[in-house]
Amino acid sequence: MARVRQPERMEEISSWLREGRITPADALQMAIELRRRRVMPRPQPRPAETEHDQQRRVQAVIAELERMVGLGQVKALVRELQAYIAIQLRRAKAGLASEPGSLHMIFTGNPGTGKTTVARLLGRLFKEMGVLPKGHTVEVERADLVGEYIGHTAQRTRDVVRRALGGLLLVDEAYALARGGEKDFGKEAIDHLVRAMEEHRGELVVIFAGYPDEMAWFLRQNPGLRSRIALTLHFPDYTAEELIAIAEQMLEQRDYRLTPDGKAALRQILYGNPWLTAGENGNARAVRNLVERAIRRQALRLVDRSDASRAELMAITRADLESAVAAMAGVGP
Repeated sequence: MARVRQPERMEEISSWLREGRITPADALQMAIELRRRRVMPRPQPRPAETEHDQQRRVQAVIAELERMVGLGQVKALVRELQAYIAIQLRRAKAGLASEPGSLHMIFTGNPGTGKTTVARLLGRLFKEMGVLPKGHTVEVERADLVGEYIGHTAQRTRDVVRRALGGLLLVDEAYALARGGEKDFGKEAIDHLVRAMEEHRGELVVIFAGYPDEMAWFLRQNPGLRSRIALTLHFPDYTAEELIAIAEQMLEQRDYRLTPDGKAALRQILYGNPWLTAGENGNARAVRNLVERAIRRQALRLVDRSDASRAELMAITRADLESAVAAMAGVGP
């Protein structure tokens, strides 16, 4: 065998085998050794960076996560994961055996429960810790992966993986990939993703997201996928009080405030209209829609008042919210 360096990825072994640089027996041994090596990715420090600088950026991402309303168990698991990675990196630096584990995950929960936001934060966290070189998040669904003819799905999936390398790939409504008959190309996309998860360890984290029951079914359809995912984060529906807090955050970010009667009205609306926070546009999505509609209703209320004060321009009242809900329910103008 010609002398070659140690491979970093399975695809390098495949390439060398095709080029005739190694024999099939060499390729098998290299694959075994590559799987056996259990070394965490080395942190990739910025120029003149100190450990304190890196830790400060990591804590800034964690603080952003902590500011999210609710999600107590999700936050606890992310803190645990962050501590685990930090210790494994320190062990590797000290010359001790380190176990990278699998960072690929399943996110379960209804729409609007914070899955996409947390995925983006994880991408940034992994970058700041040196686990991923870029930390960007590529968000896709079935239509972005599955093609219409033979060979199309493979190309689409490879293109998506290529865009996501160095960061995090979020596959929303992932269970849709496993639906369809024997000739459906969705299962081909899953197979390509499973291969990418193995071949690009250290440069790609994949998160599959969707409804809890559907995701449990999805994992049962592909044992190879299930064996590569060790982490599952469940995102529960928000309570009415949490949705009120989310609404206040959204308004504050836009320089608006709920008046006391506005907050009381919001509480009555959220407790008294379960349809508002159910379905595809439920949870935080419903609150966002309500907040945006209420802001427009406030604009209608004030547009002809040239003397409106700064406080009035910021205030969202009971009338604004009730008018917004009526419009959303289709019973108002």
